[in-house]
Amino acid sequence: MVNRRKLDPDESPRAAFGARLRGLREARGWTQPELGVRMGYAASHISGVETGSRGATAAFSRRADEVFGTGDALTRQGDEVRHPATLQGFDEYVALEKEVLESRVLELTAVPGLVQTRRYAAALQAGAMARGAVTAQQVTERLGLLTARQSRLTGANPPKVYMVIDEAALYRRVGGTDVMAEQCGRLLDFAALPHAVLQVSPFSLGEHRALGFPLYLLTLRNGARVAYTESAQRGHLERESRYVEALVTAYQHLQVECPPQAESAQLIERIRRDRWR
Repeated sequence: MVNRRKLDPDESPRAAFGARLRGLREARGWTQPELGVRMGYAASHISGVETGSRGATAAFSRRADEVFGTGDALTRQGDEVRHPATLQGFDEYVALEKEVLESRVLELTAVPGLVQTRRYAAALQAGAMARGAVTAQQVTERLGLLTARQSRLTGANPPKVYMVIDEAALYRRVGGTDVMAEQCGRLLDFAALPHAVLQVSPFSLGEHRALGFPLYLLTLRNGARVAYTESAQRGHLERESRYVEALVTAYQHLQVECPPQAESAQLIERIRRDRWR
């Protein structure tokens, strides 16, 4: 066998496709070279798809369905890999969240997913669907993933979470007055958790705000640190320490510049009372 790397189907849609392809192949007793001959692909190509290092094209998925007699099941699963519910790179980040000891989060124009209420999250996804950015099925998948991620905050041995939210996110109307009032309440509940620290980056920081883009920093159980950022097209997971440590330092500067948690909580309560009630 060319490659026998262990697969975790929950790691990403690409890994799930690879695991399913391997399972179908092994159930028939075929080697990777034998499947390659049947499909018209090199054994190294089969290995790459099975291990997730190579994506399955539409033509590959259709041919796999023909060879295995699976109707259009692999074609449809391949479509999900090429057009996932989340940005490329985000699945890898979510997998690392399971191994995290400490998270540092910065969001600018929206409340971070980890502390979004169901109605707030649904309103954001409804807007994305109305723009044609996602399908109804992808919205369902996104909301399910969000629920799973949030459950870790209240489960056994939750990670320490430092969170900075830009004041603009508290004024941005998402889903209506009631939704925003509820969302502010969720933020206050989060701030009361013993393993959480919540700060608001106020408008008054102006040009002195240390970071100008959303950022997620993870400290893993093995001591490694990674950083995750996003563009409109994809997510980027940074592992190289010299870049990650620079972002950690910038985040720490931001924390120092922001009001402490008690003052930030007062600001959230004031905005909830004056704007969303």
